[in-house]
Amino acid sequence: MAGVTSWEESYPVAYFRSEVAELKPTSEDSDDQDEDALISLDAVLPDDLLEKVLSFLPIASIVRASSVCRRWYDAVHSGRCSWTKMSPQKPWYFMFTCSDDAVAGYAYDPSLRKWYGFDFPCIERSNWSTSSSCGLVCLMDGENRSRVFVCNPITRDWKRLHDAPGGKAPDYSALAMSVDRRTHGYTVAVAKCKQVPQDYYQWEFSIHLYESKTRAWLTPFAEVLVGWRGGDECVICNGVLYYLIYSTRVLRNVEPRHCLVMYDLSARPARTSLMRTAIPVPCSLTCGRLMNLRDRLIVVGGIGKPDRPGIIKGIGIWELHKRREWREVARMPHKFFQGFGEFDDVFASSGADDLIYIQSFGSPALLTFDATQKLWRWSTKSPVTKRFPLQLFTGFSFEPRLEVAC
Repeated sequence: MAGVTSWEESYPVAYFRSEVAELKPTSEDSDDQDEDALISLDAVLPDDLLEKVLSFLPIASIVRASSVCRRWYDAVHSGRCSWTKMSPQKPWYFMFTCSDDAVAGYAYDPSLRKWYGFDFPCIERSNWSTSSSCGLVCLMDGENRSRVFVCNPITRDWKRLHDAPGGKAPDYSALAMSVDRRTHGYTVAVAKCKQVPQDYYQWEFSIHLYESKTRAWLTPFAEVLVGWRGGDECVICNGVLYYLIYSTRVLRNVEPRHCLVMYDLSARPARTSLMRTAIPVPCSLTCGRLMNLRDRLIVVGGIGKPDRPGIIKGIGIWELHKRREWREVARMPHKFFQGFGEFDDVFASSGADDLIYIQSFGSPALLTFDATQKLWRWSTKSPVTKRFPLQLFTGFSFEPRLEVAC
């Protein structure tokens, strides 16, 4: 497909193997030139300096450079600390279609503004939950909500965790992940919510945590929510788990349809009520997406109409300030909102660092928002095509990194 780079073509075959490919020596020049006079700069460049030079490149160029020779391949895949000091990499976005087939899609690199054919490790179905942090992506089976995987999609390193506790197939579940950028240790949080039998107003809610250091799950908190239920959206920011809950009241416009609750992962109080921490969302939302941008809690939400709160009229971005008040960051200009065509009341949105991605489930168009420059911009045209009217699309972002392992 024109304009699309295959991930397999961009990266050498040896990149996907556990062993370094053997390289054949080049043929010798038959000319009578003085070979001693020809000195390769690469031959005199120390390993640490070579890695330093490569670290200034975009990550796609770094991995592509590993096909130059065996020495460069070893430098790229050395796992040394050089890559911890590499130039900041903007998060990529993995887009794929919603279907029962195996997941295959494309990854968008905003630095080079290129799409790559991308075989994402571990993920089996489009309904799986995902969360990413500092180069790692956590995935949870969308069927039983207990199988959990962690992977680095760039190095293709992955592992399956022990199954999450709390029972299989809850009514609602949410997944969040946080990686310590210094130690690369990580925490996975799974929030599960199940309706109390024959009582729509009461919902059993529990939080389950996995620590890479202990390699074990624990359940520090459980509560019965009354008048509120859980959902599929949570995020970890500054050691706090933020979780979006939904009202089960039948009366409209009496109270917010959504609230944000929080749980301190450091203190881990067992006897507390989440509703004491509840903060109403900034306005009537059709849906909300939570994300951590440089330790700032951000919500991207569909703004509902005043008289019909379930109908979207625009999209806004807000930041939670001091855990108690919302500050508006931006609202999507109407020309971009119209650019999606028919926009669903719910949509995909995720981000990291200072970049937010927004995608309509009904369209492969992808919009970016730079939170630092306050700049809205379409990605280059996605290679994903709409083959029939009801075809759906989704995706999520992740940071491309070489040095973080599972």
